[in-house]
Amino acid sequence: MAVGRLDIAGAGFCTGTLVSPTLVLTAAHCLFDKRSGQRINPADIEFLAGWRLGRALAYRTARQAVIHPDYQYGVDSTADRVSADVALIELWQPIRNTAVIPFESGDQPKRGAEVGVVSYAHDRSEAPSLQQVCSVMNRQAGVMVMSCDVDFGSSGAPVFSFTGARPQIVSVVAAKASMDGQSVAIGTAVEHSLQLLRDELSAGRGFGLSSSGSGTNKNIGARFIRP
Repeated sequence: MAVGRLDIAGAGFCTGTLVSPTLVLTAAHCLFDKRSGQRINPADIEFLAGWRLGRALAYRTARQAVIHPDYQYGVDSTADRVSADVALIELWQPIRNTAVIPFESGDQPKRGAEVGVVSYAHDRSEAPSLQQVCSVMNRQAGVMVMSCDVDFGSSGAPVFSFTGARPQIVSVVAAKASMDGQSVAIGTAVEHSLQLLRDELSAGRGFGLSSSGSGTNKNIGARFIRP
């Protein structure tokens, strides 16, 4: 199981997914302290691959992390912010386990497409949950609105497309929101951002050296509740 729990500084957790033996994909806001707004030291982040009922298939500490260059923590949850709410964590040691096979990424699905979310949450922190029956309600460049049910701890969770022989990651959960009175999940598309993050790491820009984005604050029709 390449989906796991990210234990963060002993104060909370997010969901992360192995995309190579040494790289974990998650949401950028998971790497910031909610109270201080400061970036969390990667040494205080541990990835528990396939965590279930007190045991993991592998335990790895983070070596470094990088966030999307356009991500800004603490600003309003607009579409531009969500489209950059993605990060990669590099582990100190690779995970080489036949039960933990990294997932590949796929293209952003079309409106109406069925997707699935695998996540941990505050009420199911000891085992992941798979919600298979949810769909893409709206989409624009870099952002997806989905009918999936998510909660605290689901941040960074992978959104899978099942159109191929093996599920592919098409998005990571960035926020929960309300649209026309319905609870929805807001996801960051990964079809372009994942390669960008890999390039950032290769260029030595670990620990998330960010720059201001010049977005346009587009409206995707959802009222954000909390990141």
